Amino acid sequence: MVFSLFFVIFLFPAQSSASNIIYSVTNYGAKPDGVTDSSKAFSSAWAAACASATSSTLYVPAGTFLISSAMVFSGKTCKGSSITFRIDGTILAPSDYRILGSSGTWLSFQSVNGVSISGGILNGQGSSLWACKASGKSCPAGVTTLGFSNSNNVAISGLMSKNSQLYHIVINGCKNVQVQDVKVTAPSTSPNTDGIHVEQSSIVSISNTQISTGDDCVSIGPGTSGLWIENVACGPGHGISIGSLGKAQNEQGVQNVTVKTVTFTGSQNGVRIKSWARSSTSFVKNVLFQHASMVNVQNPIIIDQNYCPDNNGCPHQASGVRISNIKYQDIHGSSATEVAVNFDCSSKYPCSNIMLEDVNLSYKKQGARSTCANADGSTSGVVEPSSCLK
Repeated sequence: MVFSLFFVIFLFPAQSSASNIIYSVTNYGAKPDGVTDSSKAFSSAWAAACASATSSTLYVPAGTFLISSAMVFSGKTCKGSSITFRIDGTILAPSDYRILGSSGTWLSFQSVNGVSISGGILNGQGSSLWACKASGKSCPAGVTTLGFSNSNNVAISGLMSKNSQLYHIVINGCKNVQVQDVKVTAPSTSPNTDGIHVEQSSIVSISNTQISTGDDCVSIGPGTSGLWIENVACGPGHGISIGSLGKAQNEQGVQNVTVKTVTFTGSQNGVRIKSWARSSTSFVKNVLFQHASMVNVQNPIIIDQNYCPDNNGCPHQASGVRISNIKYQDIHGSSATEVAVNFDCSSKYPCSNIMLEDVNLSYKKQGARSTCANADGSTSGVVEPSSCLK
């Protein structure tokens, strides 16, 4: 124990004071060999950091640490003002999807305040589950790699998430969250591997982040407000999507969202709003999409209010989601399809106050098209393709 303590202090000479106590997972039995299950060691290190009356750091050194259990890092009884989860190595999920596939979330932070995750790699090893799903066999839904729920004052920086079984990062029921310098990577064929999903949360920022995955790069769910997305590169993937909303009859809406200085490369969508074609109290309002670059994107600008997968539970219905005050400013680049702007709004509650300003989208170096259904709005500046807004 004396040697271990000396080793940690030597690694962090600037943080060896009583103001920030460091708890290395290796001191609790974790092995950086990628084979030994270190779940108990991580749990013990968290318990120690949580019990600290001062700011603390849970340290994951270089090497590969296998975590075979679904972990819950609860902050309900934590005493200190902040905990930093510093990762210099890789945290590895089991390759057998059956071990975690029905667990919900692999690394779950619940009811924490002042937690920061810095650096490192989270490897979800999701390929075996994707293969199961592709085969048509009965498979579990899969596990989200990293989740924060009912938490405040959270920071995630310098982290890489790769090959998650399901969603990579989920922020649910949180306030004041900063995500920056994060990289998410999974094949374009990996199903339901959303990069970052936000819902029931406020004052969230996502910046300087690269996302390549098989589903939405960023998905924005019900109850989201005060979301700021800036300097994000997306592709492959399904774009930055608000929704899908309106699956439930009584559902909170999305408001006050800014998406700016973003690049989409070879993605299925660029900036998208999507809702179910069924009755709902949900809404989308006060959204700004600004300074977006499209490179061979199938649907650069799209509102789809007739989402009804497999025609199950919603055919021939109109979406109850009300969409208003949506501005598209300086959206430029190339569309992979002729229809570069598609506003397919609800016949019951038409989209209102849609604004297009300085939009320039081309298709194969020639004219692209816009299509509109039940969409009211205005344009300013140069808008190509020509607007079809009423």
